[in-house]
Amino acid sequence: MKFTLSWLKTYLNTDATTAQIALALNNVGLEVESVLDAAAALADFKVAQIVEATQHPNADRLRVCKVDTGSEIIQVVCGAPNARAGLKTVLGRPGMVVPANGMVLKLSEIRGVKSEGMLCSVEELGIGGASEGIMELPENAPVGAPFAPIIGLDDPVFDIAITPNRSDCFGVLGIARDLAAAGLGELIAPNKAKIAPKITNTIALKVDVPQPNWCPLFSGRLITGVKNGPSPQWLQDRLTSVGLRPISALVDITNFFTIDRCRPLHVFDADKIAGNLTIRAAHEGEVLEALDGKPYTLAPNMCVIADDAGIQSLAGIIGGMATGCTEGTVNVFVESALWDTYNIAKTGRALGIHSDARQRFERGVDPKSTFDGLDAATQMILDICGGQASELVKIGNYPDDDRLIIFPTSEVKRLTGVNMPEFEMKMTLQALGFYIGNINSDEWRIAPPSWRPDIGGKADLVEEIIRIVGLDRVAATPFPRLPIINKPVLTLRQTRMRIARRTLAAQGYHEAVTWSFISQPEAELFNGNVAELTLENPISSELSVMRPNLLAGLLGTIARNQARGFMDAAVMEVGSVFLGRTPEDQKTFAASISLGQPQGRHWADKGDVADVYRIKEQAYAMLAALGFNAETAQLSTQNLPAHFHPGRSAALKLGKTTIGYFGEIHPSIAQHYDIAGRPIALEFDLEAIPAPRKKPTKARAKLQLNPLQAITRDFAFMVGADVKAGDVQRAVQKADAHITNVRLFDVYSGKGKISLGLEVTLQPQDKTFTQAEIEAMSAAIVSAAAGVGAMLGG
Repeated sequence: MKFTLSWLKTYLNTDATTAQIALALNNVGLEVESVLDAAAALADFKVAQIVEATQHPNADRLRVCKVDTGSEIIQVVCGAPNARAGLKTVLGRPGMVVPANGMVLKLSEIRGVKSEGMLCSVEELGIGGASEGIMELPENAPVGAPFAPIIGLDDPVFDIAITPNRSDCFGVLGIARDLAAAGLGELIAPNKAKIAPKITNTIALKVDVPQPNWCPLFSGRLITGVKNGPSPQWLQDRLTSVGLRPISALVDITNFFTIDRCRPLHVFDADKIAGNLTIRAAHEGEVLEALDGKPYTLAPNMCVIADDAGIQSLAGIIGGMATGCTEGTVNVFVESALWDTYNIAKTGRALGIHSDARQRFERGVDPKSTFDGLDAATQMILDICGGQASELVKIGNYPDDDRLIIFPTSEVKRLTGVNMPEFEMKMTLQALGFYIGNINSDEWRIAPPSWRPDIGGKADLVEEIIRIVGLDRVAATPFPRLPIINKPVLTLRQTRMRIARRTLAAQGYHEAVTWSFISQPEAELFNGNVAELTLENPISSELSVMRPNLLAGLLGTIARNQARGFMDAAVMEVGSVFLGRTPEDQKTFAASISLGQPQGRHWADKGDVADVYRIKEQAYAMLAALGFNAETAQLSTQNLPAHFHPGRSAALKLGKTTIGYFGEIHPSIAQHYDIAGRPIALEFDLEAIPAPRKKPTKARAKLQLNPLQAITRDFAFMVGADVKAGDVQRAVQKADAHITNVRLFDVYSGKGKISLGLEVTLQPQDKTFTQAEIEAMSAAIVSAAAGVGAMLGG
């Protein structure tokens, strides 16, 4: 919600500064997102007058100007074609920063002539587009004064965030009411317009909706003989200051009251209305050509305003092109109504229409503003556009508002701990528009104002009082320190998610947070159950299916980076995947993708730096970080997911449970994402990993430091292509009790055979090994390897 200081002061009599107003807004719960104060930003730029302008002696397009700053005459070299004697313009002095480009002005010498400042254009000052020369100020501008207030830049623009419950603060009047209640000034109530009808309304109204709450009240007024043209400058300035584009007087007036009093209105060209107006449900397949130039296909659960020719407006959201006002409009029908918040929100969301009217109606507009807003808009139309108005016509009435809250004054103390005099509570609530009865008792009967539909109970009243008087009056109370050590509060799932993030980050991965939705083709690539996971109301066609795998989003991240020239990447994500519609089908996974590419045209670049062996090492590191011995894990190449390369990937198992996969992404998947290179991926199902035992089944082994020197022996075993290196390692590990480590350090393939180089570490316990003992252990190693098909090679 945007508004200017001058707009606020039409309803708030205050001398508060911009900073004081911003602080007060934050204190009452209207969070200030930004304050744009052009006058403060440009305060150092002053009005100056050129008293003499002569040709530069060494440049045809430059002029040497004598400039009066108000306190002295200085010399400035200027290249603007309109630099002339007598012109009042804007001067920047050395040390100041040019807003448009951030350049710091300095004393300089231009083509041999000293220049002591800069004469500025609107483009350089950042307050306009391209310009042909320096800025020209009015002749009566005082020399030496700041220029911004002279051209109307002294009106700060506030941008505040409105919580969904504060629909009244979508109008400047509601914001002023809160600030006045907080003691920042006096509220100026708007004058009620009194319209004397001079013509008779000829447009009848009818409400024919399936549910009465769709439109409890519809009113309007016919105005004839108007002249629609550009708005007065003050009205155009008000709208442009908050980012709205002036269109015409009739349209601008309705937009003004939407911002001014949170009262959306609509103006029909009465001559284009066929017959009378009916509020009804749309027919299946009806199309509205809206004022935004787009056609919208409607459904029977949407409320519309129609005439005998068809739909002319989508109720409470947007008008139709057919009855829109133009420069030729002479007679108009001004509509002011109440609409069902739920129906407005559902319709706007289904059609993807975001309008100021929808924003307010779906949160709740003050019912009592229906007639007052219509009268005020009518008066402004008569003042600006002329014409004659009819009587106000309506159908329906204000909805019943029987909210009455029994409020014990002790609630403030009970809920906030603040001792507050009852007269202060009373003054605060009354300033906010609440009616209070039974003031002389300990229980007040309080009726909320019509513009506060969010107030429904005692706690709401306490909140209203305390936010206005100040949360700083609530004393800080520390929690008591418990005499015991608290038990861990994180669940196993949360703990594993943290461990996974830290482990992958330690491996050099950057964390990404990708969409939980992907496109249908991507879901099919990862064997997603597209029928069950398709969204009914997707954000876009590219985000229409819940993701069955984290790798889909990470591959998209890799592709986008490569498209921007970053060919190598390492990204990871820990989050949820969706395998079906039930809660049990939501699983927690950790995934990573790395892709190494040459960094440039250099002889030392080796190509891909990520390979299957490195990702296997990372998978084992993850398993160890989660508290499992990597040596107990088994690798399997059976039943691998289709998105992994069948010959360059493996499943990681603990017993019979598959807990993850690692390896190279299938080339067809990489080709689908247009990724150059061979991405290597890792994915863990964090929920499939067995939970640790609550009590350990055996004590941790004692630390034993052996003073005897270990020895290593290298073995080269010849195996067939069907023999797994891991099986050979495990067999060798079990060959003798003195073997403490078996490491694969070399693999060589040729002539249908594979040579595996194993480094075996032998650790003596009581005494050093004899040669005979070493030979016996070596023979046992060779024999154990032969048992799994590995023969000692040469």
